[in-house]
Amino acid sequence: MVSSVPLHQPAHSFISYHNLKGLRHGWAPPRPNFPSIFNTENNIRPIKASVETSPFPLFQPPQVEDSPSEMEPADPDFYKIGYVRSMRAYGIEFKEGPNGFGVYASKDVEPLRRARVIMEIPLELMLTISKKLPWMFFPDIIPVGHPIFDIINSTNPETDWDLRLACLLLFAFDREGNFWQLYGDFLPSADECTSLLLASEDDLLELQDQNLASTMREQRQRALEFWEKNWHSAVPLKIKRLARDSERFIWAVSMAQSRCINLQMRIGALVQDANLLIPYADMLNHSFQPNCFFHWRFKDRMLEVMINAGQQIKKGDAMTVNYMNGQKNNMFMQRYGFSSSVNPWDVIQFSGDAQIHLDSFLSVFNISGLPEEYYHNGRLSNEGDSFVDGAVIAAARTLPTWSDGDVPPIPSAERKAVKELQEECQQMLAEFPTTSKEDQKILDSMPQARRTLEAAIKYRLHRKLFIEKVIQALDIYQERILF
Repeated sequence: MVSSVPLHQPAHSFISYHNLKGLRHGWAPPRPNFPSIFNTENNIRPIKASVETSPFPLFQPPQVEDSPSEMEPADPDFYKIGYVRSMRAYGIEFKEGPNGFGVYASKDVEPLRRARVIMEIPLELMLTISKKLPWMFFPDIIPVGHPIFDIINSTNPETDWDLRLACLLLFAFDREGNFWQLYGDFLPSADECTSLLLASEDDLLELQDQNLASTMREQRQRALEFWEKNWHSAVPLKIKRLARDSERFIWAVSMAQSRCINLQMRIGALVQDANLLIPYADMLNHSFQPNCFFHWRFKDRMLEVMINAGQQIKKGDAMTVNYMNGQKNNMFMQRYGFSSSVNPWDVIQFSGDAQIHLDSFLSVFNISGLPEEYYHNGRLSNEGDSFVDGAVIAAARTLPTWSDGDVPPIPSAERKAVKELQEECQQMLAEFPTTSKEDQKILDSMPQARRTLEAAIKYRLHRKLFIEKVIQALDIYQERILF
């Protein structure tokens, strides 16, 4: 990922978007009482895509839930509106299925020494706002004197990036002939979003995480207060029609948060850190082991999506980027509305004094590298060993450990420390109102749940699965090292 403020990026939940033709003109259809189901594990898209895996993952990927046969080529209009404006794609195709849009390889890609381009998106198609004063946006679509300019100008460029982008997005929807009027037809409606900004109070309670629920209440209230301040009864029609009700504006904020990409951009001699909404690139799925990255080509004012050098990709594989590096599940939920039980950066907060020997633990699972770049050396593993995944990598980072050069661990002391750590993990699980098995049964019993409700239940399920995997890893550590 290229963003310090979490990307849209990709990320990320479901459904087909061809029926959203009225989206740019007004609010989406009312939220039904029964929605669909969010997805899980390694490679995920918050707003639209399915759970996908990178071709050669560092960690063992979870089982993919969707079969390729469920994917259908995107509507030709989806390509056309960009191609007539100089957007280009090479060796890829956009598909949509039960979980929404994704980008897939249309042919086998052999590993090369140099990265290669799969997408080119010109600056003219993007919605951008600089992050510092004096703020600028591009393209220059807001006429001088338009009241939306004053609304954007009243915000703080460094903290209100999502509110600012939401205003610009809504304005672009309302501008006749603007590219985003057409592209907006392919964006998800409020009912198709997993963003917790759109979650009900009941959905937030299902997170079983008071801190995250409180954060999302505050974020929603912030967006609501901004709308009430600027969309009051006395505002002119040209502003009022952009977001006639608060839910429309909060939806726009969720689009801005989940699709924003942060890059340093140069226009002429001016170099700026900017928040960008980049069409087509925002259809890339998330992966903790991505096969693509973003590159800004200053000379031609073009964003390139490139395949990692040396990456082998099979036809039909998902093209992925990393939305946020080094972030825990609560941050992914906050920004994109999804989580993963194999997030290699998730953390368990231990409070006891027990510690295990770091080098011994790493060697048992064939984990190498520094903490910021741990990886599993699968070549050293037993054939068919699929236990090590992102959760075990996270355990290596989060478990209390000790290390003292070549001093070997004392088996009895290690065994005692393992037992204490496992007991603390069991205590954490006991504090949840439900177990992981109960959570899974709940999900299985409501295949058409609200997106936000499902995302909330998935979040607490993934937390429990992560803790359970750590307990299992400690069991294996004892078996392989101490006996």
